[in-house]
Amino acid sequence: MPPGNDKTKIDLKGIAPLLLVFDIEASIGFYCNILGFEMAANSSDGPRFGWVLLRLNNVEIMLEPLYPLKEQAPRPDPLRVQHHADTFLYLGCPDIDAAYDHLKSKGIPLEPPRMTYYGMKQVYFSDPDGYRICFQWPIQAT
Repeated sequence: MPPGNDKTKIDLKGIAPLLLVFDIEASIGFYCNILGFEMAANSSDGPRFGWVLLRLNNVEIMLEPLYPLKEQAPRPDPLRVQHHADTFLYLGCPDIDAAYDHLKSKGIPLEPPRMTYYGMKQVYFSDPDGYRICFQWPIQAT
C-alpha cells in the first residue's frame, strides 16, 4: 500500500511549534507588534512569562524562555544559538508584497520577495533569536 493511503489516518488540525527564546519579552514584542500575533494563553500575568501561546488566525506559536526566569544569562550563548538559522517556520501568506512592505517599514532586515522553481513566492527574515521565518504563497494562487 502506498504511503498515505492507510485507512486509519490521524485527524490533525494544526501545529504549534515551541521556540526557546533568550528574551521572551523581546520575542513577544516581535511576534505581536511586528507580525500581528495575539497572546492566546500564558503561564502568568506577566510581565515575565515562563511560557506563552501566540495566535494569528489559525497559526499558533509557543514561546518559552531558554533560561528559568531567575537564571537569565547576560547574553545569548553563541554555541547555543548558532544553529537557529537552520530552523525555518514556513507560514502561508496570500499577499507577499504587502507583508514585505510592512516588514520593511518596521525595519526588519530582509531581501525582496522571490519566486521559487517549485511555484512559491517567498520572503525570508529572522526573529530576534535568529529563527528563520518564510512567508510564502503559491504563485498561481495570487
